Amino acid sequence: MKKNENKHKKTNKSGFTRKEVAQSKVDQQLKNPEAGMRLNKYISNSGICSRRDADIYIKAGNVTVNDKVVTEMGYKVQLKDEVKFDGRRINPEPKAYVLLNKPKGFYVTGSYEKSNKTVMDLVANASKSRIAPVGKLETSAMGLLLFTNDGTLSKKLSNAKKGVKQIYQIELNRPFRKEDLEKMAEGPFIEGKKVIIEEISYVDNKPPHVVGIELRSQRSHIVQRIFKKFDYEIIKLDRVVFANLDKMNLPRGHYRHLTKQEVINLGMF
Repeated sequence: MKKNENKHKKTNKSGFTRKEVAQSKVDQQLKNPEAGMRLNKYISNSGICSRRDADIYIKAGNVTVNDKVVTEMGYKVQLKDEVKFDGRRINPEPKAYVLLNKPKGFYVTGSYEKSNKTVMDLVANASKSRIAPVGKLETSAMGLLLFTNDGTLSKKLSNAKKGVKQIYQIELNRPFRKEDLEKMAEGPFIEGKKVIIEEISYVDNKPPHVVGIELRSQRSHIVQRIFKKFDYEIIKLDRVVFANLDKMNLPRGHYRHLTKQEVINLGMF
């Protein structure tokens, strides 16, 4: 069986397969920032598409390098260059997937004052790759926040139309009335658009002002807006589930790397 397998593997004079040679070149370029990398390979390594398809997108003007459209075949870029595909920044670094249990008071989208802290401070040592948060989580909110440099997965999970499973545990300023729970479960209208509530209920062994809610909508501040519509103020907001990920064994302010199986499962959403 091994002999048959070897017949199908094309090797060079040194005995390495084409895939091994290609990966070796990529590793050398990643280790040496001064080494140029062909733009189509840069795009392919970022997980966007094949090198052949990348050439088509480059020719069509879908790619910019340092904010300038590049259509030249064979153009080489440096790792320090900012390469964007359809306006989204990409990079060819090893894929990294980090899950953070965000504490309250950390900005996700940026800090407006030097004294303010961002979630990037919390995951600064998590990976050598340039990871970024998937989606948003309010500064006052806590809970799960995923970071990655996998642009394809990030775009998929951030798809506003589809959305992914999100479960929040919420503490309100007053007991949550059963009538309001039933009305909310039907799907409230926020700015003329219905929000689908997958499930809403009181949390076991918690007082009646603690509620669990599951939804997929990724509209800005949607959870706060839902409860505000029913005249409730959210005192504490904690995202306990994101997609197929939960907070089990992940203390507040800590992070962990996803397993290979978790990454595969995320790709199926």
